Amino acid sequence: MEIIDTWGPWLRHVLELAATLAFTLSGVMVAARSRLDAVGVYAVAFVAAFGGGTLRDLLLDQRPFFWVRHVEYLWGVLALTTAAMLFMRQRHFEPTERIMQLPDALGLGLFCAVGVDLASAAGMPALVAVLMGVVTPVFGGVLRDIVCNEIPTAFRDHRPYALCAFLGGWVYLGMEALGAPEWATLVGTVTITAGLRILALWRDWRLPLWQVEH
Repeated sequence: MEIIDTWGPWLRHVLELAATLAFTLSGVMVAARSRLDAVGVYAVAFVAAFGGGTLRDLLLDQRPFFWVRHVEYLWGVLALTTAAMLFMRQRHFEPTERIMQLPDALGLGLFCAVGVDLASAAGMPALVAVLMGVVTPVFGGVLRDIVCNEIPTAFRDHRPYALCAFLGGWVYLGMEALGAPEWATLVGTVTITAGLRILALWRDWRLPLWQVEH
């Protein structure tokens, strides 16, 4: 069991890299759908991949930022963006709203787990740690959509998005309080957060709208 417990820090690094690549892919798809040029696609991909984690590190006073500490993230985003653009151009791939939802949901779960984990390790109060699990995945997507001149998906979709990360953050803290191994806590948080988002899309669950009577 002690050997398995040492997987925690390594798994956190893997999850953050996977989340970065997932949001990179979502950024490329949104930029391609907006008909941006190559420079625009790279810019949107980098903003989507690093925006939320950068804000998290700012709020938690973490220096240097995570993508500065791990330069392989930069190379990974650069390589994936280039490969995705070449693939989409050669195959005449059309990025639809439905296709973009999978990497977005996966990135949501991955970044949520990493955000809560880092905040908890830094000794933040429970609510602050959960909010770091919301900010980390949501803010990158918000920046991505704003750069592409769209109302952010997190605000206009009406299907639970930030709420899934909020619930996932409490799942992390609950498992941690029960003494679950760090690797199990991280994997469980990713699974539940991403699973809730995918289930919300599949079942078309919608949050109540703000209605004003005229």
